[in-house]
Amino acid sequence: MACHGTGAAGAPVVGDTEGWAPRIAKGLETLITHAIDGFQGEGVMPARGGNSTLTDEEVRLAVEHMVAQSQ
Repeated sequence: MACHGTGAAGAPVVGDTEGWAPRIAKGLETLITHAIDGFQGEGVMPARGGNSTLTDEEVRLAVEHMVAQSQ
C-alpha cells in the first residue's frame, strides 16, 4: 500500500476508478503478471510490490482486492 495508498511512482490509488480504468481494461491476468514480474510503463511496478517474499497467490489476492475496490 506504500504506492497504491499514496500514488507514489505513478501507482493508481486504490478506489480511484478513473486511474485504474485503463489498467483494468488490460485484463486481470495482465495486472497480476505485471504485479508478479514487475512492469514499467504508466509508472513503475516493482516485482511483487518490492517484497520478494510474497507468493504468487498472495500477489494475486492483493491485485484482485485492489481491482475490486477500484471498479
